Amino acid sequence: MIKEPNKPKRRRGVILTLQGLQKLEAAKAEAEFRDNGGARYTLEKISDRTGLAINTAMKIHAREVGVDRNTLKRYFRAFNSSLEEGDYFWVFRQGDRVEESDSPPPPKNELEVELPIGQVPLDSCLYIERPPIELQCYKTILQPGALICIQAPRRMGKTSLVARILQKATEQGYHTVAIDFQLADREIVQDLDKFLRWFCANVGLGLQLENQMAEYWDDIFGSQISCKMYFEQYLLAATDKQIVIALDESDRLFAHPNLASDFFGLLRTWHEEAKNREIWRKLRLIVVRSAQMYIPLSANRSPFNVGLPIELPPFSCEQVQDLAKRQKLDLSVEEAERLRVFVNGNPYLVRLALYHIGRAEVTLEQVLQTASVAEGIYRDRLQRELWNLQQEPELLAAFARVVKSSTPVELGFVEASKLKSMGLVNLHGDRATVSCELYRQYFRDRFK
Repeated sequence: MIKEPNKPKRRRGVILTLQGLQKLEAAKAEAEFRDNGGARYTLEKISDRTGLAINTAMKIHAREVGVDRNTLKRYFRAFNSSLEEGDYFWVFRQGDRVEESDSPPPPKNELEVELPIGQVPLDSCLYIERPPIELQCYKTILQPGALICIQAPRRMGKTSLVARILQKATEQGYHTVAIDFQLADREIVQDLDKFLRWFCANVGLGLQLENQMAEYWDDIFGSQISCKMYFEQYLLAATDKQIVIALDESDRLFAHPNLASDFFGLLRTWHEEAKNREIWRKLRLIVVRSAQMYIPLSANRSPFNVGLPIELPPFSCEQVQDLAKRQKLDLSVEEAERLRVFVNGNPYLVRLALYHIGRAEVTLEQVLQTASVAEGIYRDRLQRELWNLQQEPELLAAFARVVKSSTPVELGFVEASKLKSMGLVNLHGDRATVSCELYRQYFRDRFK
């Protein structure tokens, strides 16, 4: 038996250098300040943001066990940073042979595709523009007193679009603040005064200003006027620059009609103030929601019927093909159209399919095999959608009616709006159909 010559063995991973750890911690701290109200990310939050297991995140910070370099790159990218050579070093097992080159072998595709979780990174070539939407937003945000209202079901690219609008604003020298209403504690969104104080404090934090609410908040005037005074006399007056505030997950407030009515009415008032008063011209707002507003709000109190309305459409066949090409995949027009139809052009579901196809883990035919959707690449997403529905039995019952019907089903406005925001149905007037074949096949089996 001929003994094969010793072959170079695979590296056992990379570990952060002290420089790399400090760089990562700085990027994480900036994200906590910008996106998390200044609060430190828990391991669970880090896992959600990076798409990595909690155990992997702990290994990275402990700097004792090597991890895959692509994993480390993904961690850095999740916090809008990039991994460079000085940020890590390779580790080997004793006896492993070191190759002459310090660079790892090139991947099959030159492009290292990130796992499609959360926002598409600003430096990613995988962001697909949907003309003329981006251009409209970039122009509008430069206008005094601008208001952009972005609506689309979940996982349609709203956060990725907002990140790029804020980047354009930053390039113009504007201050930018991103606020996610999911981070507001339950007791905060149940009380208007607490909520407006929380809102003002977070905007001030994003602008790196001290909390001065004790000086401006006056119970005699009430919380809405106090909030307006705090902005006018302190937050807006503290800088000569324009201020852009992005409000994500604003439909979370719909569950609290009185608070939502007052807060959205306040935003509309500020937008109108910009027409008459110079100081309010500095404020530009981006309001993001997944659902249609299903609370009573008069037309002259709503911010959603003024400014620039944006509704993100699904990917077209051409856009699916474009995304595939950027990942070095060659999909024919027919194949791109089959994938588009199967997931209704949902950007996240398209990206997930192309990611696994590009890694040679599945073929397009396997993705489209409806008999195995419950065990395929969409398994986790489908199970999560089912769990979300099970938290609201009335919503589950409404969707079951849609799935079982061969014709569009009439739904109540609230149920239709919620199911639309989840991306589960398409609406034709007041009637709903299942949004795509993927959901039809999975939920039809569940509802038997």
